[in-house]
Amino acid sequence: MKKSHPCGTNKWKIIRLGMDIRIKCEGCQHSVLIPRKEFTRKVKKILSKQEE
Repeated sequence: MKKSHPCGTNKWKIIRLGMDIRIKCEGCQHSVLIPRKEFTRKVKKILSKQEE
């Protein structure tokens, strides 16, 4: 994300995709549910993708 989480970590893990996207902070394990439109605007870059 463009801004870091208040705990100081800037890494997030995507938990759920859909109309809303649930992401989890890698530092403090706090999860956040945000709309897809807001997520695409705030994402900076994708570090790795999980293969299915």
